[in-house]
Amino acid sequence: MKMLKATNIYKQFNRLEVLKGISLEVNKGEVIAIIGPSGSGKSTFLRCLNHLEIIDKGVIEIEGETMVSDDDDGQSQYVPEKEVRRICKKMGMVFQNFNLFPHQTVLENIIEAPVIVNKTNKEEAAAIADELLHKVGLTEKKASYPSQLSGGQKQRVAIARALAMKPDIMLFDEPTSALDPELTGEVLKVMRQLAEEHMTMLVVTHEMGFAREVAHRVIFMDDGEIVEEGPPQKIFGSPSHERTKAFLNQIL
Repeated sequence: MKMLKATNIYKQFNRLEVLKGISLEVNKGEVIAIIGPSGSGKSTFLRCLNHLEIIDKGVIEIEGETMVSDDDDGQSQYVPEKEVRRICKKMGMVFQNFNLFPHQTVLENIIEAPVIVNKTNKEEAAAIADELLHKVGLTEKKASYPSQLSGGQKQRVAIARALAMKPDIMLFDEPTSALDPELTGEVLKVMRQLAEEHMTMLVVTHEMGFAREVAHRVIFMDDGEIVEEGPPQKIFGSPSHERTKAFLNQIL
């Protein structure tokens, strides 16, 4: 089943064209790593998928439902806002800088969206939060505030918060880039576990070990385009495009 289909996505900020016709299909249970140099449009692409950015042109379908398509003039036409919000609830997002509410405890951060958006009662939301905190190894931190947590702990709470909405697709925008190297492993461990549970995942990452070992497919983006894509062994072992080779030679 196609969980996500993006076709010919264009996005520009003022006169800067950031996405230049990106097309990607994601199957159920597939883990896709998106790699490439800074400024290549990777994060913008994720933000377009879950409506944090408005595309200029193209089609986005989530689990067979069209969220945005082109009108007769070739401009993007979104379905009504209520429908956009409903479709976007199928996706969870984990950001580079955690985005936790500093005035709320870990537990309060996790139950906020289920209670307010999904109208889940607090007791049920708290029970789900307890399960998720156990899953990410932070049961003892549920009464703590974000300021009392390490970066790795904050990011694991952010993952639990996204999972609390029971999404079918998880989007990760460089989830370890703000972390010290020793804290990166604890976040990647949780992400590997999600992959083993067949969660559909799109991961923008600089962690080439994760991309090589966990991803089913690796996408290399540069200058707003998908330059090359394929299984990790192909991309890392014998990339066919010179831009891919140059990028990997710099970082590996």
